[in-house]
Amino acid sequence: MIALILLLLLMSFLLGAIPNAYLIAKISYGIDIRYCGSGNPGATNVWRTVGKIPGTLTFLFDVLKGFIPVFIARKIFPEPSLTYPMLAGFCAVAGHIWTPFLRFKGGKGVATGYGVFLGLSPLSALSAIFSLLVFSVVLLITKYVALGSITAAISLPIFLYFFNAPVITKYVSIILATIVVWRHNSNIKKILNKTED
Repeated sequence: MIALILLLLLMSFLLGAIPNAYLIAKISYGIDIRYCGSGNPGATNVWRTVGKIPGTLTFLFDVLKGFIPVFIARKIFPEPSLTYPMLAGFCAVAGHIWTPFLRFKGGKGVATGYGVFLGLSPLSALSAIFSLLVFSVVLLITKYVALGSITAAISLPIFLYFFNAPVITKYVSIILATIVVWRHNSNIKKILNKTED
């Protein structure tokens, strides 16, 4: 059992670590996304630097990196507490943020985290959808993707609490929200200085 759990977590981390933004930009367009635009190997930078289609593909693939490990974990461990699926999802997000394939400098975890909560349970999926709506409204009003991502991440634990999601889901969502805000530290400074794109 312990070996199976460790294998699941390792595979979740490695799947999350696949650098979709880097691969799509490099293979299709011959550029290193880390040295273009904001330098962040994520969907937003690909969208702005390379185009809407590759940016959308990057987003979808990043979402799947979070969804697939959780889906598999739920099949292996179909228990209502969602402990192991949640841990698998956390490892996937960690892999995305600290990918060993890019010297441990990956994306900001928003899309992959979204995929995690989409796959956990109907309640967490509903919470994720509401958070996406928060993102969309903030983006529409402010035009800042970073601010939309931050507010969506912060709103997710609130929605999970409102829908009475499992305890570990609430706690991990708070941890992930904190990480997402921290990863957007440079964006927050730019927003305050009115230099954010």
